[in-house]
Amino acid sequence: MRRRAAPVSRRSVPSRACHDHRNIEARWPSSCSAALARLDRVSDRDLSEAGFETRAIHAGYAPDPTTGAVIPPIYATSTYAQDGVGGLRNGYEYSRSANPTRTALESTLAALEGGAHGFAFASGLAAEDTLIRALCRPGDHVVLPNDAYGGTFRLFDKVATAWGVEHSPAPVADLDAVRAAIRPGATKLVWLETPTNPLLAVGDIAALAEVAHDAGARLVVDNTFASSYLQQPLALGADIVVHSTTKYAGGHSDVVGGALVVDDAELAERIGFHQNAIGGVAGPFDAWLVLRGLKTLALRMERHCDNAERIVQFLAGHPSVAEVIYPGLADHPGHDVASRQMRRFGGMVSFRVTGGEEQALAVCAATRVFTLGESLGGVESLIEHPGRMTHASVAGTELEVPADLVRLSVGIESVEDLLPDLDRALGSVA
Repeated sequence: MRRRAAPVSRRSVPSRACHDHRNIEARWPSSCSAALARLDRVSDRDLSEAGFETRAIHAGYAPDPTTGAVIPPIYATSTYAQDGVGGLRNGYEYSRSANPTRTALESTLAALEGGAHGFAFASGLAAEDTLIRALCRPGDHVVLPNDAYGGTFRLFDKVATAWGVEHSPAPVADLDAVRAAIRPGATKLVWLETPTNPLLAVGDIAALAEVAHDAGARLVVDNTFASSYLQQPLALGADIVVHSTTKYAGGHSDVVGGALVVDDAELAERIGFHQNAIGGVAGPFDAWLVLRGLKTLALRMERHCDNAERIVQFLAGHPSVAEVIYPGLADHPGHDVASRQMRRFGGMVSFRVTGGEEQALAVCAATRVFTLGESLGGVESLIEHPGRMTHASVAGTELEVPADLVRLSVGIESVEDLLPDLDRALGSVA
């Protein structure tokens, strides 16, 4: 199920100091000249041509010029000394507006998504709320996935609707349905999750970008499930990337955060104004935790994918499982699209059991290595019942999920412990 990496957008990130690698040429064979040319650019801190793993570790922060510290400190400060009235040092005035630790995270997020501007928030929903306020006005309309994350749906259905911002659901894999849901002149955003949460539908980012742009709308891609390592929406035509950095970006279930990444300067200015005006920013310690997590994102995602593929193979042959939902399966409706736009197929797996809701609830309660809990993307494996947990807020709506559905966030434990845990849980309620 391993797939060749999709092209990564190559954009410049802030220049920083680095070790001098020029003398390495004498030790390398001439056949390495292309790699050396790339290394020369990286050594000058233009990381636009560096690999993802290199950007994850080095983008966003230079070693401290005074101490040489290679990791950004946690700037636990609310305010900054000024050199005379209005004499700001590097633009820092008040930590709601900017904080050096948050700046490092925002620069890194932008570099990893191939964008020019990153913004870090206190949660994924804080990021989404800021985006809606920045871009939507009363009378505007948004197209949502018909199986969107419950929190996103609640934000639009219970909050944005009260401001006069309307929404319509559409299946992300059906371009004609998305076109039909667009209201000419009113639709400002086409909102895409791919893969979706929790049914793992796959939307064609490039094709949906064209659909949105033809209608004068922007394409927003929630890249939380895929992560910036597996998928690069901006390179495929998206205008805005959204993350819950709580998930794979942070990766350790110890922080709540969100992010927006864009490439357009005017759009960035609007988002930046609303980020500061609304104030739902990431605190310095939270920003530091996400930065820490990003450095190992590539390694973790490879293991998440490895384990998920083994679990999918196991579930597909289990008599208590009615259906396995995973983009890496050849019979998944979005498999071909996922193969084109994703590096691999991710660590999220959903399945439906043969015994209905009662069995699904029992399976969720019977695991020992998988923890019964909400959220996803951490190093530990989680199991949940979406209908009663993460997606309870969409019950009774068009977005209601099947009652027999179980969602797995496959962690990076030994798969030899995960497989018997699931087998035992499924067998105990068969």
